[in-house]
Amino acid sequence: MESWILALSASPWVYPALTGFAIIDGFFPPIPSESALIALAAQAKTSGAPNLFLLILFGAVGAWCGDQIAYQIGSMANPRTLRIMRGERAQKALDWAEHALEHRGPAFIIAARYVPIGRVAVNVTAGGVHYPRRLFMLLAAIAAATWAIYSAVIGIAAGIVLHDKPMLAIVVGVVGGLLIGTLMEKVMSARSRRKVAAMIASED
Repeated sequence: MESWILALSASPWVYPALTGFAIIDGFFPPIPSESALIALAAQAKTSGAPNLFLLILFGAVGAWCGDQIAYQIGSMANPRTLRIMRGERAQKALDWAEHALEHRGPAFIIAARYVPIGRVAVNVTAGGVHYPRRLFMLLAAIAAATWAIYSAVIGIAAGIVLHDKPMLAIVVGVVGGLLIGTLMEKVMSARSRRKVAAMIASED
């Protein structure tokens, strides 16, 4: 990742490359698009290149397109049978996504964008349950824009604190972004479990 950032940060190809990362990440969790955006933002703050506004713009566009692909995949196949969603963690994420969409669809579509496997689970499930497409497109646009800004801010903060150590700023920014994403995943999962428990208790 560090070598890739240094090689592309001053090239105009960095923007379509970032867009590609974000698109693939929308339906294939192992591709860490926020890590790339955070690292590039940190590099931009410490060296002046690439352009921060364009990073946010291209990152958001890629994220939105990736989310649309995930929705389309879900609408064409059973999400639980997809190869990338067969693991135990992915199946639990799908359980969480189904419950979230049923009870708090708009909020969870936006919030799930910040959780790598969570966004894939929610977006694929949204397609599988035929969540209104136009509403999904609007919510995904809001989520993509705020996610791109959030990722860039983490990178900028790392660049400000470690302005004279660009490589360390990249590492700190990426690690910080992963930790925040993990924390958000745990918080959202805990809230979902509490709601399920409350519903079961009320039925009893």
